[in-house]
Amino acid sequence: MSRALDALLRPFGIQAPALTLTDIQLDSRRVRPGSLFVAIRGHQVDGRRFIEQAVAQGATAVVFEEDGEFVAPETSIPCIGMRDLPAHLSALAGYFYDQPARKLELVGITGTNGKSTTALLVANWRTLLGGKAGVMGTIGNGLFGNLIEAENTTGSAVQVQANLAVLQAQGADLVAMEVSSHGLVQHRVAALPFAAAVFTNLSRDHLDYHGTMEAYGAAKEQLLQLVDESNAVINRDDELGAKWLEKYPAAVAFSVNGPIEHHSGRQLTAQQLDFHQQGFRAQINSSWGNGVLSAPLLGRFNVSNVLAAMGVMLVLGYEFHELLATAPQLQPVTGRMECFGGGDTPLAVVDYAHTPDALEKALQALRVHCTGQLWCLIGCGGDRDRGKRPMMAAMAEQYADRVILTDDNPRTEEPARIMADMVAGLRDPAAVQVEHDRVKAISLAIGQANKQDIILVAGKGHEDYQIIGTDKRHYSDRETVAAALHTLLESFK
Repeated sequence: MSRALDALLRPFGIQAPALTLTDIQLDSRRVRPGSLFVAIRGHQVDGRRFIEQAVAQGATAVVFEEDGEFVAPETSIPCIGMRDLPAHLSALAGYFYDQPARKLELVGITGTNGKSTTALLVANWRTLLGGKAGVMGTIGNGLFGNLIEAENTTGSAVQVQANLAVLQAQGADLVAMEVSSHGLVQHRVAALPFAAAVFTNLSRDHLDYHGTMEAYGAAKEQLLQLVDESNAVINRDDELGAKWLEKYPAAVAFSVNGPIEHHSGRQLTAQQLDFHQQGFRAQINSSWGNGVLSAPLLGRFNVSNVLAAMGVMLVLGYEFHELLATAPQLQPVTGRMECFGGGDTPLAVVDYAHTPDALEKALQALRVHCTGQLWCLIGCGGDRDRGKRPMMAAMAEQYADRVILTDDNPRTEEPARIMADMVAGLRDPAAVQVEHDRVKAISLAIGQANKQDIILVAGKGHEDYQIIGTDKRHYSDRETVAAALHTLLESFK
């Protein structure tokens, strides 16, 4: 793919020479001849410091963030300043990649928890109904069923447009995209024409970045302002969601807590919930019709995720009864309440829950399935929000019968300090086991639990790495759990 520099900058009122560009780079180390190097001030690094390095590596042109203070170095190539460049970068990349989002049904999903599951359910449903759907987010980017690992929930504005272009070229007609609060604040999706948007919920997370819950909520709300109000799908069961439904009366409201009163827009509710070993069954009442839905997913919050995905499909024009008919074929999400073992061994459930709210919901969800003791194995990441550590431990202690604290991704922080922060949230530290080695901790839980017990292994879900110091090494809760269960079964022989 190539674009002319003058045509690329013309929509922004900037004159430039007609040089041929072959890619856009934000990282000077990836620049090559033909590259347009975009130099912006990041949260941690100022990309403008690397203009000369980009030029040395053969950049064809540079566009930098103009703020009235920065003085660009003298260069042998065009070096062009642009005001509010971060806010314009999504549009700039859209022009470069020939506006891929305009050729797709684009669904944006934001919220603290449930983004990945909801995105995958939307893509899964579209696939079941004969379409070709893409996914972008924490669990990877790609066509449904063939995802490639992603570094961030929402990539840079350039990466987002590039990924959309790839999916569109692969034949996708719909893309379900997780949209993080960071991505919204940093304008990474600013120029995308979303056909529908979902708000799942808001609970404590990323306060190291946003500072306050109010700022965090305001960041999430930006997504709703990028769609037609009637195509916004909002969780009525969330406190902030309920407030937003007053502000956006034409939005679609969904709830797992029965009928929704005092809402003039369309709605979708689940009632008469029946949880069983293979999933759930619920009576769905909606503005599009009523009927019984069955899906192979565990937990009350997954009923909410299914409603969110169903709301999206309905506002996009898919038939209510077709959605009911295909719901039993929806697939459980890798690393999201994913079951291992059972029968002659304890049931181990691997889940990504890494916030106090998500952990509480996961444990509450499993309690209704549990006839023995409910175990919780949990850790907290290093170099991240210390405030949630005691809260995570407190949730585990409150909702589980047995608790094991272990390491998550300690990163460069001392594991003992992370553990001390967690233990500070416990009422009875003596009743809780501590094992820093995560593999040993999982083996400990599976070895001690009875076959009627359920063990929640929380925090990492689908991740296949652990970060210790600055070393990112291969590690998977899913693989570790499967191996420990296999060892247990072998011991019975």
